[in-house]
Amino acid sequence: MKIHFDGAAQTVTGSQHLIEVNGYHMLLECGLYQGKRSESYTINHTFPFDPKQIDAVLLSHAHIDHSGNLPNLAHDGYKGPVYATPGTVSLAEIMLRDSGHIHEADAGYMNKKLARQGKPLIEPLYTIPDVESAIRLFVKREYNQEFEPVPGVKARFVEAGHILGAAAIVLDITENGSTKRLWFSGDIGRLDLPIVRDPVLPENADYLMMECTYGDKVHRDPELAFEEFCQVVQNTVKRKGKIIIPAFAVGRTQEIVFFLNRMFENNLIPRIPVFVDSPLAVGVTDVFRMYPQYFDEETHRFMQQTHEMALFYKGLTYTRSVDESKAINNMSGPLVIISASGMAETGRILHHLKNNIEDARNTIMIVSWQAPNTLGRRLADQEKTINIFGERYVRKAEVVTIGGLSAHAGQDMLLEYAEATQKTLKQLFLVHGEERGAMPLMEKLHQHGFENITFPARKQVAEL
Repeated sequence: MKIHFDGAAQTVTGSQHLIEVNGYHMLLECGLYQGKRSESYTINHTFPFDPKQIDAVLLSHAHIDHSGNLPNLAHDGYKGPVYATPGTVSLAEIMLRDSGHIHEADAGYMNKKLARQGKPLIEPLYTIPDVESAIRLFVKREYNQEFEPVPGVKARFVEAGHILGAAAIVLDITENGSTKRLWFSGDIGRLDLPIVRDPVLPENADYLMMECTYGDKVHRDPELAFEEFCQVVQNTVKRKGKIIIPAFAVGRTQEIVFFLNRMFENNLIPRIPVFVDSPLAVGVTDVFRMYPQYFDEETHRFMQQTHEMALFYKGLTYTRSVDESKAINNMSGPLVIISASGMAETGRILHHLKNNIEDARNTIMIVSWQAPNTLGRRLADQEKTINIFGERYVRKAEVVTIGGLSAHAGQDMLLEYAEATQKTLKQLFLVHGEERGAMPLMEKLHQHGFENITFPARKQVAEL
């Protein structure tokens, strides 16, 4: 068995791991790499393998850095199944369509400027027809339902606690007469987060591929993050400003909407308007309605007590059309705008930032990890001059980062996750993390008695 670490290796985005076993090729994840635009475009368009030679794809969850390059895989000739949980399939369908639309729209927007300047036009990363080709490949598998993606491999999905439908992937691989268990964590959630259930810990794994995004830190209690969030809203309301929140359309957006609902219900903030400005928000909410069995006990209790859906309440507006989005810019604060993308690289959030970044009354709230060289990272780093759509803006809006809202496990949870299968573990691979997250975690793991820990680089191969 060989594992090719082709993405999310010594970085966070672009999750992609190729497994060779018994002459077959399985791909775990096919996510978009995000970083410098020219580098991202090349990496996302150039697979280090022949897509036609892949026999099966297994997808842990719907976030674009895990699923977002499936359209290019299909475009380049992959025609096999893409296995995922029903929740992941439902979310990925609308997320990929939205992603395709954004890539086409952003290319069109830039091409208008390039044409006026007499410069060469650009092509979108992929198109809606590419997306539809990828969607036709999805095959649903329930949590804990065993299936055989390729001969000699028994697979199942278990709860990852990250977003709705997210799963770790358990592979029991029989090769040369012996069976080994490879456990791929996907993105590991945290205990006691709103809406989603807690992650299932690994067991009896011979090999563990584990994310390490926040391996350098222990997250604060989510309730402390809630309190800080509330204070930021209160401060901005006093200035009659707008709170602009770049947020992933699935997972983080719903958590923020749920938190705001709690604040309103407990009279912690005045009932100011809240806009979720993302074309896929309505579709995402419909998916959440489809899978209430994936909700945790806290969310069910809240709905029983308030007699309303956790993600629908007075003053909350989900916008779909461009005209509705533009109309928000003509409104005076205080109000909240939650918009995709989470790293502020594409989508309507760019227009909201452009229109509000030079007003000192406003607050830009960073609520998730930001990849290097993204607009979100430059904002989180408190840069004063910001480029948006090729134009320079002087940032006067306050930027506040609230790390405690992360849906990724912190160092303590990652240790607990690995220790759950320590007795059987032969090798541990740290993926989906930068060096600053991996090295402190590796040191902690050594202190806890772990050996054979690897932090593979992109395109590195491990033979097991």
